[in-house]
Amino acid sequence: MRVFCSFFLIFTCSICVLYSQTKPPTEEKEVIRVDTEVVDVPLTVTDKTGKPVLNLKKNNFAVFEDGKPQEIEEFAAINAPFEVALLLDTSGSTRADLDLIRAAARVFINSLRPGDRVSIVAFRSVVKDNRSVSVPDVVNPLTDDRTALRSALDRVGTGNGTPYYDALLEVAETVFKGTPREEFRGRRALVALTDGVDSASVSNFDSARQALSDRGVSAYFINLNTRDFFEDKLLGDCEAAMRFSQAQLRRYYATFSRDSKLERISDFCRLGDFERLAISKTLYELADLEMKALAKLSGGRVFPAADLNDARTAFTQVAADIGTRYNLGYYPTNDKRDGKFRSIRVELKGLPAGANVRAREGYTPN
Repeated sequence: MRVFCSFFLIFTCSICVLYSQTKPPTEEKEVIRVDTEVVDVPLTVTDKTGKPVLNLKKNNFAVFEDGKPQEIEEFAAINAPFEVALLLDTSGSTRADLDLIRAAARVFINSLRPGDRVSIVAFRSVVKDNRSVSVPDVVNPLTDDRTALRSALDRVGTGNGTPYYDALLEVAETVFKGTPREEFRGRRALVALTDGVDSASVSNFDSARQALSDRGVSAYFINLNTRDFFEDKLLGDCEAAMRFSQAQLRRYYATFSRDSKLERISDFCRLGDFERLAISKTLYELADLEMKALAKLSGGRVFPAADLNDARTAFTQVAADIGTRYNLGYYPTNDKRDGKFRSIRVELKGLPAGANVRAREGYTPN
């Protein structure tokens, strides 16, 4: 009996030793996966003529973070569904065209695929401190119910200002709040019909851009040209003219150095027509740069639209682009959460010359 017990004890200890030698690597690997969040890289691939390239596989791509190769762990093909926040600028120069905006938005919604989910965001006026202000309005949460979306479009209202930056932040923090369901990971997009000229926000562009980037949202803009309309209303009698907001004036003067001797004027009526046009030009140029920067960073696009008829065509193009997006996922080899921006580069493999990839360009780990 003693021999048997001794043998059993030795055998049991041997099993424990073998287990202890083989188990830690598996546990260590699991710890890495738990502590390091997957980085999603939504992207689109086109050939030399600009047409989307379909039916690609994971081995057609290579991903680099800060120049270092990363192992692609996850891959979603173009037939996976998308979640879209549709931001409609319903203020200022667009208020008179609300029916045309709704019609253009319907074209976009009808161009999406079954399973794609949409939230509609617009502007509305509310009374705060005895004055009317414009705020973002999430008209409906994400849904793939087309009847509910058509009803939501009918409820879209207007605002007396343009809280554009606040609306971008609302998209990030409300529409795309929390972790997406597995099938929508890396497949979230903002589609904004706007001129990008903010007049009423509490927040700023940098905070909105960071919030959208943190959530990996691809940003598409249909840049509606309202400048001629705005400047036509801007000139002449200061009492009857369309005025700059104080936020717009501060944004304009912030483009000059602190050493500039330019007089900073807050009273609109003291501005001559030449100064008004100069301010308008700067604000529209700044809006254009901001849209392009956010689209480039996120792998999205900017579509210029001369008017709302052009916007319909642009919406169709955006829907087509979203419908041909891939998504790659990798666990970064640098697992530090140091708050420093990291660049992402995607390379194509095994494709004909002239193929081009448009992808998310970076992120900031938190």
